[in-house]
This record gives sequence, C-alpha cells and structure tokens, in this order.
Amino acid sequence: MGEKNLSFVLEKPGAVKFEDRPIPEIKDPHDVIVNVQYTGICGSDVHYWTHGRIGDFVVKSPMVLGHESAGLISAVGPAVKSLKVGDRVAMEPGIPCRYCVRCKAGTYNQCPDMRFAATPPYDGTLARFYSLPEDFCYKLPESVSLEEGALVEPSAVAVHICRMAKVAPGESVVVFGAGPVGLLCCRVARDVFGAKKVVAVDVNEDRLQFALEYAATHSFKADRASPAENAERMKLETELGGGADVAIDASGAEVCIQTAIHVARMGGRFTQAGNGKSEITFPITAVCSKELTVTGSFRYSTGDYQLVVDMIASGKLEVKSLITKKVKFEDAEEAFRSVKEGKAIKCLIAGPQ
Repeated sequence: MGEKNLSFVLEKPGAVKFEDRPIPEIKDPHDVIVNVQYTGICGSDVHYWTHGRIGDFVVKSPMVLGHESAGLISAVGPAVKSLKVGDRVAMEPGIPCRYCVRCKAGTYNQCPDMRFAATPPYDGTLARFYSLPEDFCYKLPESVSLEEGALVEPSAVAVHICRMAKVAPGESVVVFGAGPVGLLCCRVARDVFGAKKVVAVDVNEDRLQFALEYAATHSFKADRASPAENAERMKLETELGGGADVAIDASGAEVCIQTAIHVARMGGRFTQAGNGKSEITFPITAVCSKELTVTGSFRYSTGDYQLVVDMIASGKLEVKSLITKKVKFEDAEEAFRSVKEGKAIKCLIAGPQ
C-alpha cells in the first residue's frame, strides 16, 4: 500500500501523540485490512485518556485509542469471499477466540480471551489502517454513509441492551441517562422493538429536550427526593400507572439504578448497562417483592451488528442527528475534550486521510 500508518496513541493519562506505526499485515487468509475513515469517541475512550484505566484494564504501555469505526477495505486475504477492495464497512472491534464454550453458545461477548480494540493491551482503531477478520466487517449498503457506519458500534450496544431487557411491542420503557447509549436505547426500543411509551430520565434539561426530539415520548428530570419518591412522581407525571414494563439504566449512577428498580412494575424487567461504582446500595427487597427479572448487558453479540446495519439502511433507525461535530485527525484531542466537557453527543474523527 506504500503508506504510513499514522495512529493516535495514548502514552499515559492525559498525554497523547501521533505516531507512525507498522502497517498491519494479513496473517490469516480470512483477514482484511481496513483504511479507517471515521471513528466516534465514547465515554470509555475518554476514561482511558483521563485516567489510564477502567477497572482492571490498565494502560501499561502506549496504546492506540478508538473503537467506533468505519472504513474502506484496502486489502483482503486469499480466503476472503464476501468483501473486496473498496467496499465500505462498519468495523466490529472485538475479536473472540471462537473456540470456548461462550463463543460456541453464541455469546461471544463473554469470551474470556476477547481481543477488544483500545482495551489494554490491544491497540484501537484510530489509525490509518486496521486489521480485522472478514466476518467482523459489515458491508454498508449504498444508502448508509461511512459516518453512520461509525455509529453502528454504539447502536449495537443499544440493540443488545434492548434484547437483554426483552423489550416487546406496545410496552413502556424507562431509560436512565440521556447520553449517546441512553438516547440510542430510547430510539431502538421505540423504532426497532416497538415500545409504545419511552421515558428518558436525566438531570440535564438540554439532553432531555434532545431526547424528546430524537426518540423519547416522555421525559423526566429527577430532583433531590429519594429514589422511591422520584419513581412515584415519574409514574404519575408520565402516566406509567403501576410502573414501567422495562427499566434500563444507561447511566451507572447509584441513584438512577435505585430509582429504576422502584419504577419497574410488578413482574417487570430491569437491565443494567451503565458502568459506575463496583458496589452500590441495591433495593433488593423491591426486586424480590415485585419478582423483577434483572439482567446485565455487555457490549454486543451474535446478530446485533447486522441488525443495526439493516435497520439504518431501511430507515427504521436514524443515527445521523446524534453527530454533533466532526474533526480532522490532527485535531483528535479536541474530540476527546468535547466529549469530556459534555459539548457533544457524538463526535467523529475523520481519517487520517
């Protein structure tokens, strides 16, 4: 290809640099090389940038950031059949071992040997070229832009959350947190899974207004009352009756999790998606007395990526309006600052060209 592989590298917390890395080689006949065109920035990217770790995942050596990407196929292995040079693809950034019990069960997001982009010690996708297996690149129809392709990753997270929550047509869904994933949960619950009432919950008025314009049928701003009191006020103000069929937390905030349990109806469902403190005070009596079904949700798994591509192509899932700004590759750190400061819902980094 004769080009350098310019990459955006995190050296240590708060310190980044641009660096020419080796151009990846095709080591498996089923691999492809992708010329990355757009990369979105999410909370985990910003967390590594500011803190250098997320839980047990610690940046111990320089690491390329980024994992929400789309690009053009620039080279294919000899066994690749579904893709050719020039194809536009959304890039799924987590590669499982394919051999363990979890992989064979179809829940490869739980693979203990997962190699996930921009999760130490693995480099991310903020580079000119990136290598992936053929089946982790999803060809984009002509009607889907590369910018939309970069938003397939967070959209797949929302699809997986709604699948774990078993959202069904006609149901009421409350989503805590109106950040990118929470907003996408609202949209996916309504337009993909058929929820009738979708309540967005946040403390930021601007985010709540955007949620109403983008996907939610109702909004609710919590106050400093107790979680149980906020839940009762929410039921009244949003006409939830005995409570929501489904409560989803996409915030990770302890008070939101507590309120979600209280707002769920008898026999309802609660799904935890946001990451926060490792241990919290949990209203277990309410869970038991209501016989709630409680699930967690982690990344995405079999079928989630393809469903998102199909839904965007069909027009049932709109993601473009989440893009607040686009920056050039040389201004990549600006994108991180914008997300950290809450000035952007979704910021895309173009290139490097």
